[in-house]
Amino acid sequence: MTDSPTTHPSLLVRLRDSRDAAAWELFVELYAPPVYGFARRHGLQDADAADLTQDVLRSVSKAFGRGGFDPQLGSFRGWLFTVVRNRLRDVLDGRRRHPQGSGDTAALERMAAVQDPGADPVTLWDQECERQLFDWAAEQVRGRFAPATWQAFWRTAVEGESGKEVAAALGISVAAVYLAKGRVMAAIKEQVRSVNDE
Repeated sequence: MTDSPTTHPSLLVRLRDSRDAAAWELFVELYAPPVYGFARRHGLQDADAADLTQDVLRSVSKAFGRGGFDPQLGSFRGWLFTVVRNRLRDVLDGRRRHPQGSGDTAALERMAAVQDPGADPVTLWDQECERQLFDWAAEQVRGRFAPATWQAFWRTAVEGESGKEVAAALGISVAAVYLAKGRVMAAIKEQVRSVNDE
């Protein structure tokens, strides 16, 4: 977990002020989706995952009301993972004590959505956070680029198409495709740096 970026200290300082709506909005935008996704991957239904997400956000808010996160204890993301894991454990333990049967197809879908039990939860958490951070940063910078530039980036970097295929589809040179990809990636990295330390 030491290789993943940590939450930017300025955001953590700002979260100590419960009246800083912009900081809390950014925090929720960045971290609510990974919490929700992590809960869903561990078998919670939509409503239960949403409830868990709210409980975690409430716990973080209370913790910051008492002084916040102590960086001496490790990364913020690691601390948040501990909060999420403990809350998920409480929910799953409650289910084991009071199981509820269901014969509908939604139950089968939930069982299929449960992550591989051999998968490392910390790795899954980091992947979920990284995916959300990328999605957020990409959305923040998308409007800065012409549609063809964005398509060149998206189709090569995200969809995995070759530069040659994208160049032919967009009617531009292969060099232009890779130049566009590099420009968008640089903008996304800068956006990520605005909320994360490298």
